Amino acid sequence: MIDKENNTFEHKAVLLSESIETLAIDPDGLYVDGTFGRGGHSQLIIDQLSDSGRLIAFDKDPQAITTAEKRFANDTRFSIHHGSFAELEDYLKLHNLCGKVNGILLDLGVSSPQLDDPQRGFSFQTSGPLDMRMNDQQGISAAQWINKAKEAEIANVIYEYGEERYSRRIAKAIVLAREDEVLNDTKQLAEIVKKAHPRWEKKKHPATRSFQGIRIFINNELGDLDECLLQSYQCLAENGRLAVISFHSLEDRKVKRFFKLMCDGDKLPPDLPIMDESVNRKMKLVGKRIKASKQELSDNPRARSAVLRVASKL
Repeated sequence: MIDKENNTFEHKAVLLSESIETLAIDPDGLYVDGTFGRGGHSQLIIDQLSDSGRLIAFDKDPQAITTAEKRFANDTRFSIHHGSFAELEDYLKLHNLCGKVNGILLDLGVSSPQLDDPQRGFSFQTSGPLDMRMNDQQGISAAQWINKAKEAEIANVIYEYGEERYSRRIAKAIVLAREDEVLNDTKQLAEIVKKAHPRWEKKKHPATRSFQGIRIFINNELGDLDECLLQSYQCLAENGRLAVISFHSLEDRKVKRFFKLMCDGDKLPPDLPIMDESVNRKMKLVGKRIKASKQELSDNPRARSAVLRVASKL
């Protein structure tokens, strides 16, 4: 969303009240916001903390770091680390806080300011530099990759991370197009995908899945998620909660499978006569999955695919 008066890009935190409620905030507790964004979730957590409470935030995006430093400049309860939430365990160990966290919140995916700002290169709706990096100071841009990657690699990325069934056709079109000109603009790439796509989904731009796949690959989003989920268990205190908001099936499947693995405990023969407490369950689910309300969907259509899952450490 664009604030036209101030010429800035705003972000509406999705499932805001629901996610914070499920964390069951202890005013004196220690909490982690793994994806600060523009601080919507962090603000609500801070509002419930006492002077003894503490919130540590993470974000890859330099613009998010700048926002955080301004927004919470005078709040000693808050600190932020410029980096991926995949660095969670190392950071907490460095500060002797691993195993002491009362709640961790992960709001996955891309934020509205990233999507709405053409200069970030995430959106296929407007013309802008083909970047897609959440941290544009590290790694290679989407343009650098897509102009050099082999056709098979492009097809695999779009298929695996974008779940695009026509990935091979689209990859071939991209490779043919780059023989004539360097691909460095979002609209340029979107048009190539659009022309190559034989069957458009209703109410969905034909480049949606391809852009999603490239973005996830460029930012190693699923790899970082795997790392963070495993680390979260080690970082949580007993009864500490992990709340994860996902926005597409690839993320949600990973979260669901991780929670099932931790909640099921050791795999033992079904007819083995043992007590339930001997199964070594590590976590338990907190309620059922939560989706955005009709009111929130009316106010923020981008919440339509959001799913919140929560589990606590035993």
